[in-house]
Amino acid sequence: MRLQGRKQLLDFGRHRVVVQQQAPHRPLDRAWVHTRAQRMWQQRFDGLQTLRRLRRQITQALERLGILGRLLQRDGAVAADHGLNGEFGMQLIITDARLSRSRSIQLSGMRLASVVVGLSLCLMLVSAGLYHWVFLKGAREGWPVISTLVRLVVRDEVAQRDRFMRENIDVMAKRLGEMQAKIMQLESLGERVSGLAGINAADIRAKPGQGGVLIEGRSLSMDELQNALSDLDQLTQQRTDVMTVIESRLFEQKIKKLMVPTEPPVKGAEMGSGFGWRIDPFTGHSALHTGLDFAADTGTAIYAAAGGVVVAQEVHPQYGNMLEIDHGNALITRYAHASRVLVKKGDLIKRGQHIADVGTTGRSTGPHLHFEVLVQGVPQDPQKFLNAGSQLAAAAKR
Repeated sequence: MRLQGRKQLLDFGRHRVVVQQQAPHRPLDRAWVHTRAQRMWQQRFDGLQTLRRLRRQITQALERLGILGRLLQRDGAVAADHGLNGEFGMQLIITDARLSRSRSIQLSGMRLASVVVGLSLCLMLVSAGLYHWVFLKGAREGWPVISTLVRLVVRDEVAQRDRFMRENIDVMAKRLGEMQAKIMQLESLGERVSGLAGINAADIRAKPGQGGVLIEGRSLSMDELQNALSDLDQLTQQRTDVMTVIESRLFEQKIKKLMVPTEPPVKGAEMGSGFGWRIDPFTGHSALHTGLDFAADTGTAIYAAAGGVVVAQEVHPQYGNMLEIDHGNALITRYAHASRVLVKKGDLIKRGQHIADVGTTGRSTGPHLHFEVLVQGVPQDPQKFLNAGSQLAAAAKR
């Protein structure tokens, strides 16, 4: 380029000599020549600068092409390896035009997935933060759209809270109904148990005294209230079970007492012959009297000394109109010389029930009731049972 410029300058000098030779009559303008020479030199210098820039750009382009070729060759090898290994990836190429440098970033499958997940999380966080900031700002400043959304959200939350409260109130009402039913059952059991135990039910229902220093605490939460109700329900169920067992035991004891012949069979009657040996009124000889005689007028009511089942009702040559009641545990009572029998075999008899009338049938000298108590078929002194009943009645009155 420099040689070509010098050649042009030499040609210009020759041309100036030729012009001077051809036109000797024209005077030479040195200022114009100097200006024209500077302009030509400036044009030549600008052309050289342009050529230099083109050369630099071409060199950079060739360097980039070389880098791309090497990267493509390496990518081909990596792709071949990945094709053999069944993996995938991504390669990022970052170039700098001013520094004429490039940088390559290879992302494998796991790295690419991690980068995608990280970018997604960052985008989500940025979006959530931006949305939260815009939403709060709009809610504070009363933007029309944001205010409408806030009202809708608040209304929905209030509706959900009301629905939740209604559901909890319904559940609490159901639990309360169940607790009331169990408390009523427990009170009924208490009354029955107190009756069996001889305790006044009013004393049990009386509210005990309470008091003390007031130390306020926090209000119960819904979960704590539910737990307290569950504990109370469990405790009530346990108390109900215990009271049921106590009732069954007391009832069993009461039944046993009711099955023991402690009730006088004839009310207000005079005692005749007792249990034991005596002079027989018919033979005049000593004989064993196996029961008690209750002297009374004919037709006087005879009552069952205890509850049980009639196991015999017949006319006996010795006992006359006679019936036997089984009270369980091999305990039997016998009622003889009746004028009329009001029950039959197999009937269930209650304690104190009217079962017959006094008479003088069978081997008898006059109207009276012959009353016997047999344990496993062996006659026992009925007076012992009657005395035990009198003692129990006196203790109950106290």
